[in-house]
Amino acid sequence: MSKVPVVGITIGDLNGIGPEVVIKTLLDNRITEYATPVIYANPKVISYWKKVLQIQDFNIHIIKSIDQAQPRKNNVLVCWDEEAEIKPGEVTEAGGKYALLSLNAATHDLKNGKLHAIVTAPLNKHNIKLEQGTFTGHTEYLAKADGDAAHSMLLVCGELRVALVTGHIPLKEVAQRLSVEGLLSKINILHESLKKDFSIAKPRIAVLGLNPHAGDNGLLGNEDLDIISPACKQAQANGQMVYGPYPADGFFGNRTFLKFDAVLAIYHDQGLIPFKLMGFENGINFTAGLSFIRTSPDHGTAYDIAGKNKADETSMRNALYTAIDLVRKRNENFKLAENFLPITPLRKERFRIDF
Repeated sequence: MSKVPVVGITIGDLNGIGPEVVIKTLLDNRITEYATPVIYANPKVISYWKKVLQIQDFNIHIIKSIDQAQPRKNNVLVCWDEEAEIKPGEVTEAGGKYALLSLNAATHDLKNGKLHAIVTAPLNKHNIKLEQGTFTGHTEYLAKADGDAAHSMLLVCGELRVALVTGHIPLKEVAQRLSVEGLLSKINILHESLKKDFSIAKPRIAVLGLNPHAGDNGLLGNEDLDIISPACKQAQANGQMVYGPYPADGFFGNRTFLKFDAVLAIYHDQGLIPFKLMGFENGINFTAGLSFIRTSPDHGTAYDIAGKNKADETSMRNALYTAIDLVRKRNENFKLAENFLPITPLRKERFRIDF
């Protein structure tokens, strides 16, 4: 058994900022004191980006299988042998192909117990081609790999935690996807994750409304009265401290969110816009509800700055730190380890509001 967690890191789209933020994160060799990182890629990709970024002092240990990973080193597991064509800032078929190869290999090792957690660098779901079905994102892909596990996207920045009821679906479908049972399922996933993963004994959860002014007593829609409110009341009857629905604008505008351990937003942009406004550079994404630990930065491929050495690695670093912390909370083999991080940026950072 490794003395520190073994964390797999997927490389993401080779043409985006994924490789850049991965390399910049691992430049600090102190990270290897707290985890054994394994990058799923090809060494030539790392060499290419080192030249682009003009980074000299970044050494890697090349391995063919996860069993060869060595502690205190930045391991690179060779997922493909051919030389990949890299075109920073461009959307290419190759970018999707190698992102998927990296993700497949890391997921395989994760499911087989060879990794303690996975951190995924950003990819572009539009150039990912699956043999069956459509690739809709990391979250859905990993949930399917986990036996179609009930799950929830949970964005974390310090003490701000925002989970989603619905994720990557068209806005016009949100209302028809809502049900009391579905909401209760998301509430339960969030409640259990806050207890298990964040050590909050009695979580306080706020649920946002779907319609403006949370429906204004039915004047602006009945979903808040007929679905969201009954779900909150049922959760309370189940012994959970769940409150809502809250009108989303006022809830964030008057900082009511500071009174809660987590916020459950009904749809993607309702939760992501205020979250990214307050924690874009520091926030991370965690997939709650899975049997394994997966985190990621909260940004995308950022093709517009790829190859220009402008990408900020803070979110990727925080995603790695959070994965390590979550392993320690879940895994008895690491809970009593003495080599805890002194303080992670996520613990130290609260909110930065620039307006």
